[in-house]
Amino acid sequence: MAILAQLVDDVVVHKFELTEPSTSLGRHPDNTVVIDDSAVSSRHATLEQRENSHFPEFKEHYLEDAGSTNGTYVNDLRIEGRQRLHHNDIIRLAWNKFKFIDDKEAQMEQTVHMLNKTL
Repeated sequence: MAILAQLVDDVVVHKFELTEPSTSLGRHPDNTVVIDDSAVSSRHATLEQRENSHFPEFKEHYLEDAGSTNGTYVNDLRIEGRQRLHHNDIIRLAWNKFKFIDDKEAQMEQTVHMLNKTL
């Protein structure tokens, strides 16, 4: 299962399990992940999870900015449209940082890396 870990000064202060197909992030209380910060838009971004087309037991996660004022960033690069997330990516919504943690994806990447070496 994937987790979104909220960071303050690189210390985890909250963990959000990503169990639903869609997770909304923003300032409005109707969001799945509510961020109490005026720099965050009321509906800032959406995180979607989908089955991997080759390995259905694995999920792929995509982050999309919802037209926010202060932007959505992955590894300090502002995203336009939808961006696939990878294990240990750092997400920033305005000035709020989150770490995307997906141990299953990390295991799959190791397997693919090992297969590529043997081919």
